[in-house]
Parts: sequence; structure tokens; C-alpha cells
Amino acid sequence: MECCGLSSLMGEGSELEKNPSCTVSLAIRNANLKDIKALTDVLTLSFHPSGGWLSFLQPILRLGVSEDLRLRLRGAVPYYCCLVAVETTKTPSETKEKVIGTVEITLKSGFNCHYLYISNLAVLETHRRKGVAKKLLKECERIASQWGYNSLNLHVLENNYAAKKLYLSNGYQICENEILWPNWFWVRSEKLFLKKKI
Repeated sequence: MECCGLSSLMGEGSELEKNPSCTVSLAIRNANLKDIKALTDVLTLSFHPSGGWLSFLQPILRLGVSEDLRLRLRGAVPYYCCLVAVETTKTPSETKEKVIGTVEITLKSGFNCHYLYISNLAVLETHRRKGVAKKLLKECERIASQWGYNSLNLHVLENNYAAKKLYLSNGYQICENEILWPNWFWVRSEKLFLKKKI
């Protein structure tokens, strides 16, 4: 989708810095079954980072994420799409592809209506704040228009300030504030329902 030597996609000491004949491009495409391992890595690292006293649960979380993805990708459900952001690094001797982000868009049912819902927007920490999430959101807008819908909806935790800033700066508006029941640590949190007209 977008190509050229984009050093902004790479981190410090990247291949591009080491090798000036290297080019880096970013493409957004539909996910397939071959992407499941890489998608599991992105989602697990983004939503369930390892470390701490719950790290022993990591393999179970990874298995659950992987199987959920496999079911959704095999499901052939109309109005469902999982997108991946793929970074391609080309040198004279080789080409490497790496999944660095993902998002899912699906049709949900509400009170007497159907609406498109975005979930699982995640970008590897090393590639955040470089426009990857914005490109994934833009592709969701293109898909929504293609499917004949003029709005997108999503949830974000009220205390996820980086995600909230991303959505608000891309035209999403807060429609509803939902209070979540206290979790097992008895911490009350709030979830915001956001909508964007496209």
C-alpha cells in the first residue's frame, strides 16, 4: 500500500540505518491462516504483556488467542475482516516480512440496528506512534464504505490515554461512558463507547 525507505517505521539501530541500500515498506492487507502465530504475538504482547506474578498464564493466554483467531479466520463470516500491517524490509540479498499490527472489523447487532465494530487494534511497542494504527483505522473506514456503512464504533478503556488520544484525534467521538464491574482486584474501571461518521 505504501512504499519507500521509511526510516520512521524502524527503531534505533535498524537494518535501514546499518544498510543504506535497504528499503522498508508498510502494507495493510487481509490476514490469513499463515499469520496466526505473528498475530498471536502482536495481540498477546499488546494486551497481556509478560512479566509479573501472572506470567505463568502466558502460554494459556497465547493458546486462547491463537484458537480464537483461527476460528474467526476460518469462519467465512460475512462482514468480518482481520487486517494486518506488514513491514517489508528489502536488501540486495533478502526480503523480510514482519507483522507489526492488526485490527478486526465486524458487524454487530444492537437495539433494532446493526453497526460496524472495531476491535483488537494492536501495534508492536517498537512500532507505535509511527502512524501504523492510523493506517489500520483508515483501512477500516475504506472497508466500511465498501460494505455500505457510514460509521464505525469501538470501545476503549477510559484510562488508556494513548488509545483514547489516537481515536479522538482521528475523528471518533465519545457516545457513552460505561462503568465496568470491579475486577478480581476490586479496581473499578470505565469503558468508553466511541463512534465515527465516515
